[in-house]
Amino acid sequence: MEQIPFDKRSGKIWFNNELVEWQDAKVHAISHGMHYASLVFEGVRIYNSKIFKLEEHTERLFHSAKIMDMKIPYTEDEINKITKKLVQDQDIQDGYIRPFVWRGSEMMGVSAQNTKINVAIAIWDWPAYFDPKVKLNGIKLNISKWQRPPQNSSPWNSKAAGLYMICTLSKHQAERDGFTDSLMLDHEGNVAEATSANIFFKDQNNELHTPIADSFLDGITRKTVIDLAKSKNIKVNERKISPNEISNFVGCFITGTAAEITPVGSILDNNFKICDLIKDLSTSYEKLVGKNN
Repeated sequence: MEQIPFDKRSGKIWFNNELVEWQDAKVHAISHGMHYASLVFEGVRIYNSKIFKLEEHTERLFHSAKIMDMKIPYTEDEINKITKKLVQDQDIQDGYIRPFVWRGSEMMGVSAQNTKINVAIAIWDWPAYFDPKVKLNGIKLNISKWQRPPQNSSPWNSKAAGLYMICTLSKHQAERDGFTDSLMLDHEGNVAEATSANIFFKDQNNELHTPIADSFLDGITRKTVIDLAKSKNIKVNERKISPNEISNFVGCFITGTAAEITPVGSILDNNFKICDLIKDLSTSYEKLVGKNN
């Protein structure tokens, strides 16, 4: 079935405290958010009409905005109430919520002290990020030439639009080369994350290993999965992981709001098994979020 272009969808978008028809939600071409990437956003999932961890996502949105020197003209509580009403009014059963905040078009230049801070929330149906058939066999990753920048050269602990520029470049190259996604390394050459998801490895002792989130976003799903694993007495090692270690692991998966828990079948020539531990974590995660209940 042909997908409707996102700018042609129907529905309403909450746009600066007004409900706007989806196709009429326009931003001026001279927007600081577009020209200088002064935009932060979140991705939130809806399962069976219930929003998963809305408060945590909204808190992170405000945290990102603060790092980017943008003061959101609403409270966290107001954004949460607006989001819940949007989901209810549009009767979204399984979907995705995209709140975003950006600087407007009042000034053109690096300095944007007097620009308006805009806020919008869009919601749409979205049952799955990866094709279920692809997930069944595990996705295929290459290793990107682009690396996560060091902490002193980017607002790495924010969900800011500019940080995703190299993610898009990495994913495009991966898809051209026949892969599903790309593994990104950090500025020291250690394993960091996929283009929009955190990564975990399983060793032969049924222990998990995941990179320390010190140059990329510490995902809400990542933290949820760590808590789930610990509740099952699975040891989780948060540490620096060299690419040379990848061949020693027997299992691998990525985590994210969109990706949920998605098994990785291979990273370049390194193949992994979709083992019972990963399947069990995925089942437990789906039960936790209320998927298919």
